[in-house]
Amino acid sequence: MNTTSSAKSDWLIAGGLIALSIIPMVGGGFRLIELGSGAATTPDHARFVAAPWSMVAHIVSSAIFCVLGAFQFAPGFRRRSPHWHRAAGRVLVACGLVAALTGLWMTQFRPPADFTGSLPASFDGPSLYVVRLLAGSAMALSLCLGVTAVLRRDIASHQAWMIRAYALGFGAVTQAFTHLPWFLFPSIRGELARTLCMGAGWGINIAVAEWLIWREPRGKVSNDLGQPMPLPTAQREQPASAERSGLNARLPIGAPLDGNFFGDLASPHGLVAFPHHDRSRNLPRQTGDPAFALSGGVDARIPRGR
Repeated sequence: MNTTSSAKSDWLIAGGLIALSIIPMVGGGFRLIELGSGAATTPDHARFVAAPWSMVAHIVSSAIFCVLGAFQFAPGFRRRSPHWHRAAGRVLVACGLVAALTGLWMTQFRPPADFTGSLPASFDGPSLYVVRLLAGSAMALSLCLGVTAVLRRDIASHQAWMIRAYALGFGAVTQAFTHLPWFLFPSIRGELARTLCMGAGWGINIAVAEWLIWREPRGKVSNDLGQPMPLPTAQREQPASAERSGLNARLPIGAPLDGNFFGDLASPHGLVAFPHHDRSRNLPRQTGDPAFALSGGVDARIPRGR
């Protein structure tokens, strides 16, 4: 794919997600206006009035999370601006945690449902309370696991957990559509219908997220620069037996060594050296050999069979 097509695709992905995010952002703006104008309390926003500071933090952090997260799905942005990707990722995680935790906090302040009227919030019963707790907790946990994965350089797991977190945070967007039957068919209104409409929003997003994760080959995950990343050591296929004799001492394929390593590797038949130059043969190492993978002179790898 050429640069122009890649850039166009990136903008379509980010623009589409941001356009969808406008729906809950507009709703959140109205919530802020209601709170600031002292509007009468209704079941639809009683939980916001009970904890106004958490509502403001929830709306603002959710908006930032949805907008920044949209650009993280565009691979071209990551390749062209890796530093921006990492900086935006830190803000994204912070906002995501604030959105998840404030959502859980407001859930605790929700007044008992009266199960009357046409407003969806009037039918928020115990079942939806449990669903909200699960969704908020899963989002916070996914963000924490995503950060943990990138710290240990497990890029594949990092991307998977961040996709799941974004899918859960994007639930308010999907719920705007899953509530259409609620307004089109008044006869179905009730606690069960309300729970199903809310749960469907999160469920659909998670199903799409898992599909995106499943279709991405684990061995072809790229880092910020678009370069192939090795799988973690625990995920590499280890050979059934390692032949270690003479100069044929074998290491697991892709085993990382420090680029400044100039020591000797012990073998049953003496010391086998793996410096920048092959001292055993007095030949320079062939860095053009595809078996080698260098990353800025830091991650040198031992080719198979040498």
